[in-house]
Amino acid sequence: MSNIAESAHIHPMAVVEDGAVVGEGVKIGPFCYVGPHVVLHANVELLAHAVVTGRTVIGKGTRIFPMAVVGGDPQSVHHGGEETTLTVGANCTIREGVTMNTGTADFGGQTIVGDNNLFLANSHVAHDCRVGNHVIMSNNVMLAGHVVIEDRVILGGGSAVHQFTRVGRQAFVGGLSAVSYDVIPYGMLNGNPGLLGGLNVVGMTRAGVDRAVIHRVRRAYKSIFEGTASIRENAAAIRDEYADCEQVVHILDFIAADSDRALSSPTRGQKG
Repeated sequence: MSNIAESAHIHPMAVVEDGAVVGEGVKIGPFCYVGPHVVLHANVELLAHAVVTGRTVIGKGTRIFPMAVVGGDPQSVHHGGEETTLTVGANCTIREGVTMNTGTADFGGQTIVGDNNLFLANSHVAHDCRVGNHVIMSNNVMLAGHVVIEDRVILGGGSAVHQFTRVGRQAFVGGLSAVSYDVIPYGMLNGNPGLLGGLNVVGMTRAGVDRAVIHRVRRAYKSIFEGTASIRENAAAIRDEYADCEQVVHILDFIAADSDRALSSPTRGQKG
């Protein structure tokens, strides 16, 4: 039997399969479907026609809008029906037509989405992605498999992120951009192919970063991308100088980390 809290409100025309866990204050609207391995934590709300399936956990206070399908099988030719999972954090908003898939067995079997995220209509989170907190994915944004999106990233409408790519914290990706390579924290990327066009100064300012700190990050950015050596060598060379600047250290650590993709830059992938 389903484990349904007494305070949950389930419309009589919704389907909640035996085995589902439905927490206190959950609201499930008409024509919704909740699968047998789903856990809905307190105060989750599913609006009409929302689908939550697979081995999926939805964090407290998250709202899922009509026609969203959360927890579907990974769209991968390598998926053999294994029991993989999707975890969505607290207080997320998942708008109409959004799709989120469970992971694949070959890569740990987990897709993980953090807290306080906004997913606008028809955006997609593929298998094995890691999405941080306070992320905004605008309409029709597409994340391929194994993508990592760090905290407070904003992805503009219609942008697409290549598989295994990382987007660093508080980066901004412009609408319709093609993200083929890793985007540094606080970076701003636009275009197809996507080119790094500087820093997300507006986002940093809104986050309360001091103007003097922003100027230091700009100087570090110039040293990294306009230096005479490679990007990684330039970054390593300035580490001691900026060891006391949290934002620059974020960028340097991101560049130094192992990755399956190269780094976006002002010129990488540019035609002609």
